Amino acid sequence: MKLLSNIKKMADTKPETLAFVSQDQTINYGELWKRAEQTASFILNTELKPLSPILIYGHMEPEMLVAFLGSVRAGHPYIPVDTSIPLERIAKIIESSKTKLVINVSKDTLLVEDTSVQVVNVSEIKNHSFLPVTMDTWVREDETFYIIYTSGSTGNPKGVQISADNLQSFVDWMVEDFPISGGLRFLNQAPFSFDLSVMDLYPALASGGTIWAITKEMIAKPKILFEELKKSNTQVWTSTPSFAQMCLMDPSYNQELLPELSVFLFCGEILPVSVCKQLKERFPKAKVFNTYGPTEATVAVTSVEVTEEILQEYQTLPVGKAKGDTQIVLLDENQKQILDDEKGEIIIVGPSVSKGYLGQKEQTEKAFFMYNGVQAYRTGDAGYMKQGQLFYKGRMDFQIKLHGYRMELEEIEYHIAKSKYVKSAVVVPVYQNDKIDYLSVLIIPAEHNFEKEYQLTGAIKKELAEELPAYMIPRKFSYHAELPITPNGKVDRKQIREKVLL
Repeated sequence: MKLLSNIKKMADTKPETLAFVSQDQTINYGELWKRAEQTASFILNTELKPLSPILIYGHMEPEMLVAFLGSVRAGHPYIPVDTSIPLERIAKIIESSKTKLVINVSKDTLLVEDTSVQVVNVSEIKNHSFLPVTMDTWVREDETFYIIYTSGSTGNPKGVQISADNLQSFVDWMVEDFPISGGLRFLNQAPFSFDLSVMDLYPALASGGTIWAITKEMIAKPKILFEELKKSNTQVWTSTPSFAQMCLMDPSYNQELLPELSVFLFCGEILPVSVCKQLKERFPKAKVFNTYGPTEATVAVTSVEVTEEILQEYQTLPVGKAKGDTQIVLLDENQKQILDDEKGEIIIVGPSVSKGYLGQKEQTEKAFFMYNGVQAYRTGDAGYMKQGQLFYKGRMDFQIKLHGYRMELEEIEYHIAKSKYVKSAVVVPVYQNDKIDYLSVLIIPAEHNFEKEYQLTGAIKKELAEELPAYMIPRKFSYHAELPITPNGKVDRKQIREKVLL
C-alpha cells in the first residue's frame, strides 16, 4: 500500500522528523515505524483470525498511531474508540465487531465483560521481543483498513468499513489537490473515533508532515488551548466549523497567534458564511476550503476554495466539486437523475465508497449499491447542483450532524424512551442561520416523585450519560401531557418543530 510505503520511507530517510505531538508527548517517524512493527509482531503472535478487527482504546496519545499502524501491518483493521465513549457503547461495539483483541493505550483501566476478549496494555507490548514484519502481511486493496462506528437508528452503532483502497483514494486526492504537502504541521482537533481525524492524520503522514493534537483537557481550558496553539506553529488547520467558531470568540485568534497558518480545511457540518468572513479577515494569508462527505465515503469527496467572489455571490456556501475519481449523482424519490437547480438525494459513486457496514447485511443493502458498475452510497442528504457546484440542503431523514458529530435522532430517542421516567420522547434539532445549534427533546413523563422539572431532567441525563456520548444528549428538555399525532398515527414532527420554535 502506497500510504504505508510513504510512512516507511520517512522512517528510513528522515527518522528524527516529528510525526505526532500531543502536549508533552511526541513521537518521530523512526520511533513510530519501529514501535508499530513491534505491535504488529505482537499481534501476529496472538491467535487472532485473519482480518479480525482490533479495538484501539485511548485519547490523543502517540501510542494510538502506533497501534493503528501495528494493526494494519499485521493484516488487521482497527477500530478507534476514544476514552470519552461510555462503557455501555463500547460493549456494543465489541459485540457488533466480534473483536477478540483490545489494545488499551490510555492510562485508564478498561473493563470488558466478555471473557473471550483479550485486553492488552501498551506496557505489555513494549516488553515483547519482536521479529521484523514484512509487507506481505499488510492490509491491502479491498481489505478493511479501519472501522469507524457511527450512530444507528436501532440504538446500536454501525461499523463503517474503510478499505486500504478507499483510504488511498482519499489520501491521494488530499495530497494532490490541496496545498498541504511538503512536511507541514497539521492540527488534529477531532478524536480518532471521529472520521474527521482521518483528514489530518493520513495526509500528514503520507506527506512527511507533523500532526499536532488538541486534547480534551485543552478544550476544557481555553487559556491552555491558546498557549499551546501559539507553540504549535500550525500550518494546516483541520476542524469542524464549530471549533473554529469557538476560537473566534477570542480576539487573539488571528495571524499573529499562528503566523504560518496557510490552509483551513473544514468538514463535518455546514460552514457559515459569517465564520468564513471572520477567518479571512483574521488570517489574510490563509486559504479556506469547504468540503463535504460522509464516513461511508471516507471523510470527504467534494471541495471548494472559499474565495471573496464566492462569499459575495452566495449566502449559503457550496460544498464544491467532486474529486477526480468520484461522481456525484442527484436522484429524485423515483430514483431518476435530476437536472441542475433541482433538489434530490446525494449519491456518491467512486473508489472511496465503503463496502458497507460490518456484519449488517440488511443495512448495507439499503445504503450501498452498484451504479454503472461502480460502488455507490445513498447518503440520505439533500442537495442540488448549480454552476457545477454542489450545495448541501440538510438530511432527508432523521440523521443529522451537530458540531461535526453525525448521529441519528432515532437512536437518541430510543435511549431516552428506555428511561423509567419517560413514557415517550421526540428529539428535534433547533436551527440557527441554517445550522443546527442544539437538540431539544419533548417528553411525556412517566410517574415520578420529583417536585421540580430540573430534578427530573437531571435524573434522565444521568441515565443517558451511561449509554450515550455527551454530544448526543439534548441541551433542552421540556415536558408535555401529549404530543401531536398525524392522521396515519405517527408523531407529527413538523408540528413539534414548530412548537419548539415558539
